[in-house]
Amino acid sequence: MVREGLALSARFYRAFGAIGERGPPAGRPLMVIPGFVATDRTTLGLQRALAADGWRVTGWGLGINSGVRPDTRERIAAALEAFGRGEKVTLVGWSLGGVYAREVAKLRPDLVAKVITLGSPFSGDPRGNNAWRLYEMMAGHPVDEPPMEVELGIKPPVPTLAIWSRGDGIVAPACARGEACQSDRQIELDCTHMGFAVSGRAYPRIVAAIRDF
Repeated sequence: MVREGLALSARFYRAFGAIGERGPPAGRPLMVIPGFVATDRTTLGLQRALAADGWRVTGWGLGINSGVRPDTRERIAAALEAFGRGEKVTLVGWSLGGVYAREVAKLRPDLVAKVITLGSPFSGDPRGNNAWRLYEMMAGHPVDEPPMEVELGIKPPVPTLAIWSRGDGIVAPACARGEACQSDRQIELDCTHMGFAVSGRAYPRIVAAIRDF
């Protein structure tokens, strides 16, 4: 947990810069969904790294991720449809954002090319993490009774990659890796939970994994 705090605070500078679409206009569309209590600024460094690799990248554009709401899937789907302009979009979800990405792909597979999760608790016990108490306090509902249908562990009907880390100090590695049947591929990275979104050392490996999937 100490490493997680240091990882985030030491790289706060990556949050500065313009928010919005970036990367080649003709690049394949990709949306990054932030984790709990994070925003598009938190993932700005990762967005830049993906844009530099040739993707047309955007954040989710929905402000702070304050937990599951009844219309979360529908709002993300509407943003996807507007951003994709008729083309399927690759969804990259960090932490809780990856749970959203999987559920949106189940709801609207016609809008989603593939899903990549980064340290996302999509498998096992919803309390298999160090943030569930904070989540319940801020979101206003039990972590295992969200106000939206969530089918943890059920693979979306699109190609799905789970990126996880044994060094994750927030989400239990087994919950972020899942069972073999719950995603099409699982890749282990050596980074902290916060590092998925803010670590310049992790970005090249994340970008390569997404490119090769």
